[in-house]
Amino acid sequence: MDAGKRTINDIFNGNRILEIPFFQRAYVWGDDQWERLLEDMENVSLSNKPYFLGSVILKQQPTNTANQVGDIRTLIDGQQRLTTLNIFFKVLCLKTNQNSTFERIFKLISNDIALKHNHNDIQAFEIILNLTEEKDLIGEDNITKAYTFFKKSIDPTKLNFQNILSKILFVGIDLDENEDEQQIFDTINSLGVKLTTAELLKNYFFNRNEINSYNIYWKNVFEKDDETKNYWDREITTGRLKRTFIDLFFYSYLQIKIQENTFSVKTDDKIEFSKVEQLFESYKKFIKEYLSNDKNLILAEIKEYALLFQENFNFDIIENELTNQYGVERINAIIFGLETSTLIPYVLYILKNVTDIQTKKELFEFLESFIMRRMTVHANTKNYNQLFTDRLISHQILSKQQFTDFLETQSDKINFLPTDEELKKGFHSEILVNKQSAGILYLIESKIRNRSLQSTQVLGISKYSLEHLMPKKWENHWGKLSNQEDRIKRNRKLLTLGNLTIITQSLNATIRDSSWTTKKKGKADKKGLLQYSSGLETISKYLHLPEWNENTIEERADDLYEQAKMVWKI
Repeated sequence: MDAGKRTINDIFNGNRILEIPFFQRAYVWGDDQWERLLEDMENVSLSNKPYFLGSVILKQQPTNTANQVGDIRTLIDGQQRLTTLNIFFKVLCLKTNQNSTFERIFKLISNDIALKHNHNDIQAFEIILNLTEEKDLIGEDNITKAYTFFKKSIDPTKLNFQNILSKILFVGIDLDENEDEQQIFDTINSLGVKLTTAELLKNYFFNRNEINSYNIYWKNVFEKDDETKNYWDREITTGRLKRTFIDLFFYSYLQIKIQENTFSVKTDDKIEFSKVEQLFESYKKFIKEYLSNDKNLILAEIKEYALLFQENFNFDIIENELTNQYGVERINAIIFGLETSTLIPYVLYILKNVTDIQTKKELFEFLESFIMRRMTVHANTKNYNQLFTDRLISHQILSKQQFTDFLETQSDKINFLPTDEELKKGFHSEILVNKQSAGILYLIESKIRNRSLQSTQVLGISKYSLEHLMPKKWENHWGKLSNQEDRIKRNRKLLTLGNLTIITQSLNATIRDSSWTTKKKGKADKKGLLQYSSGLETISKYLHLPEWNENTIEERADDLYEQAKMVWKI
């Protein structure tokens, strides 16, 4: 890496092409930035003092003997400033009849424009930079608007071309072709410019000579229309990170691909490729070392997987009534409602490779049982990433029987399938986080509910909150317990699933901690459990009991266990 002070003449030297990544976002500067730049240029002209205009980061690109220009560099940072300066100087030179001076600086010896723009702006940019006289241009793009602004606003008497040219300074950072631009992009991100993995991949897969390929394998898949763009740009929380659907897809596809036996991907590389924060570098390394650097080998398959992903993974399922039929919709509720996105690579693998409808249904049914039983018994999930991104895919587990056989042959038993006895203990004893408890109750409810006999529908999982039937602050209204051991037992028991219910709206604080009767019926205009739990199979019959205590919590835990045993049968 080489860094240092740069002038405009250092950056545009007559024999260097600066390429803005062809599929980079469009030019976005507007009136505020143009006004400030023009004001600063007038001040520089007057003071003739150095003016710092930020950093310009260029990455060297390989060239061959067929290239007419021997120096081609990718513009990693500086697109907005260099674009604006080109337009500013062009208008100034047209107004002062110095167009030949402009072309000597900002064009190549071949008379081609030195700054090669992105696909959104290249046409408008080249029209402006090839003007030989001032003209009125019409366009809604910001490139044309910038030209119109400077054409209207530049007063040549306030600007000194040579002063500006010599006094504008940049910090120039030049990277060789082997440098890691991902690291540079991450640094830029921390300063407020958001450059996603998808943007990096798009410019890696396609260049300005591959428009047809871009249209087929990217635009028609990820940028077809606003609805499609919004789908792929949707952001969800995964662990400590927020990730877009398009990032989740590319991560999942890579995890599937590296398990293929034909590639014999090294274990160390698999570990490296599983790191979310290095996804772009992982793709480059995988393609270079395992695909002989031929990016085109996987484009058709990426398209196929992406369309399958979009068709089946639906975040909005958490807002809508859930089907009682086993399948990918219920798996979606588990993935997005209970934040278990580690399932996505394996689920995508199933969707691609299991064509028989019954086999797929049985496998999704077993997957739901496996996850929800383990959630109920509070089993450790730390190994899920390896299980669902590596082992199940590498062992080609594509049926329920293969899944059960796989679990039985694992010596470590970390990913055990809980027995009915362990499941029962989970309902009676385990203390879970609210989201998990609500999810367990919701998925049971959505399955056992007899829709034909119920007048009210089950809402989406996101519409429910969790309520303790016996409140945590029970001592004021639920009877005193003189024995310390009994108080400890009650305080623990009220945190278990038998004492929890989902409700459509959180209870008012004055109702939540009231007596059992008040909590059920409400008080004055404050509604109670009978209002917010009406029609829920998992709780409705208990709301008519005159008393709620440890014994009824045990009874309901048994009831929930019997229902869960049938819903998640093994």
